Amino acid sequence: MRRIRAIFIASCLIGFEPALAEDASPGIRDNVHFQAYGTYARSSEVMRRVFSPLTGATIRRDLARAGKTLNETPLDLAHEDFLIYVPHEKPAGGYRLLVFVPPWQKAQLPQGWGPVLDAAGVIFVTAARSGNEEDIVSRREPLAVIAAENLLAQYDIDHDHVFVGGMSGGSRMALRLALAYPDMFRGAFLNSGSDVIGTLVEPLPPAPLFQQFQTGTRLLYVTGDHDAANVETETRSRQSMKEWCVSDTGTIRMAFTGHEVAPAAVLKRALDQLLAPEHPDPAAMTECRGRIQADVTGQLDQADKLIAGGKRDDARSLLKTIDGKYGGLAAPRILDLNAALAAP
Repeated sequence: MRRIRAIFIASCLIGFEPALAEDASPGIRDNVHFQAYGTYARSSEVMRRVFSPLTGATIRRDLARAGKTLNETPLDLAHEDFLIYVPHEKPAGGYRLLVFVPPWQKAQLPQGWGPVLDAAGVIFVTAARSGNEEDIVSRREPLAVIAAENLLAQYDIDHDHVFVGGMSGGSRMALRLALAYPDMFRGAFLNSGSDVIGTLVEPLPPAPLFQQFQTGTRLLYVTGDHDAANVETETRSRQSMKEWCVSDTGTIRMAFTGHEVAPAAVLKRALDQLLAPEHPDPAAMTECRGRIQADVTGQLDQADKLIAGGKRDDARSLLKTIDGKYGGLAAPRILDLNAALAAP
């Protein structure tokens, strides 16, 4: 977490001049440059969505101590390449969109996916230099969001059918993006990679965003049956979703398959399922959310009592635990308690 925080701070100190957009056209095109940075990928918005409250406060404090201000657009889009695949026929309700985060560095369309995307009317976009070796917060996530915002502006896309996906480490990034941007992505295609949410690695976003994730995002896990490590992490991830009131999840097990990119036939099944989301039971959702809110309130009350009783070290430890588990669900009260703890 310290390394991620440091890289984010450093990236925010770099300026850029936006590149000119290229003309949109059907078919496959690579070396595409986008013009607009958009609002969702700006540094303050990324920080609000992907960092826990106390981590975000630490970043702001560190910048202030260094006498720096947050650079909202640190990536130089003139040097960022994307690949786009656009079907030749648009569905009656508008195109669908799949933003793909790869584990590799090259921007490429997985073999055999083109005809499936054509049949489903899905635009595909992926960024170059967005593989596992790149930083999560300063590159992989904003590149995906920039791609989505630009294509939503350029094409007639049904906003209810905007999905994020990835393979392996890129699949884990897709889950992070779906969690942080449920107002953009309505579903996630998780090919051979997933995580547990409600940790410092996968912090929960602010409550309004998380509530939208709970009710409006479909998660589809696609894992090879011989990919033992990721079958195990998928099981833990799905259990985590259940505990956090996220019920619209599905799974496709790829038979006789290890750690591999989904073939065309599996992609077709995945898109069919993403286009048919399920709606959670309102009564069950209310009960589940009430349980979580009671837990958050109870732990924050306990931290408040520790501060009032002069047990500052215990309070500090508890606030860190709350921040890691509940993330944005504990804001803004956790920030007030942290400020009270820092006061002389």
